[in-house]
Amino acid sequence: MEDLNYESGKNKGRQISRRDFLRNTGFLLTGTAITSFLFASACRDNTEGTETTESSQTVEPSDEVIYSSDTLRRDRIPPEQIETKIWPVLHEGVLPEISHPDWTLTISGLVENEKVLTYAEFTALPRVKVFSDVHCVTGWTKLNNLWEGVSSRSIVDLARIKPETKFVIVKSDYWSYSANLPLDYFLEEDVLFAVKHDEQDLNTEHGAPVRLVVPKLYFWKSVKWVTSIEFSEDDRPGYWETRGFHYRGDPWFNERYR
Repeated sequence: MEDLNYESGKNKGRQISRRDFLRNTGFLLTGTAITSFLFASACRDNTEGTETTESSQTVEPSDEVIYSSDTLRRDRIPPEQIETKIWPVLHEGVLPEISHPDWTLTISGLVENEKVLTYAEFTALPRVKVFSDVHCVTGWTKLNNLWEGVSSRSIVDLARIKPETKFVIVKSDYWSYSANLPLDYFLEEDVLFAVKHDEQDLNTEHGAPVRLVVPKLYFWKSVKWVTSIEFSEDDRPGYWETRGFHYRGDPWFNERYR
């Protein structure tokens, strides 16, 4: 496996074209191939006829809300990003049909307390609200999102992770999707498993019943339809990471590709 050095300065701010990216990863088959396939699929709209939703959500200062540190920046738009006022209906593959009562969350790996939580058990855990921005790897940023759900720190407290844990692999079994996260990013105060967005229940298109939200990383890391969380000593690339995307994905360093 290649060196997973998240702090390497070689990749920070590095920019390549979509064509060069696909050529380097072996996906450009001909000069007339659809060169944006991989890149666009990470955050594309696959629901024809489904309208995007617009929100002007703002939040009055409150002790009950966690404010992601990026929302306090003077300039909140990372490099190569453009602000959008809508939240596109974005996913890869076919929308799953999920019954909330049948949904479960498995917590496993380097933990003292393995768990399989039902939806009722999960939603009974303490709730937090997080105010954050969203940055999609395809180039759009949506500011001022209010999320509600269960903090990643509550999951860690429940599972009692072992000291050798360094990474977290979050998965969705509904279409064999996963994303890898360094443990320190997972433990940020603004990371949560959301069930609501802007005071409304998440819908299936946006990841219901439960989606991960990691505000400081590109949105492909915020796994939809989460079904399992695995704590690990070793890093394992997820769905998009095995297809050439950056292992960390920090938008402020333009970490789109490896």
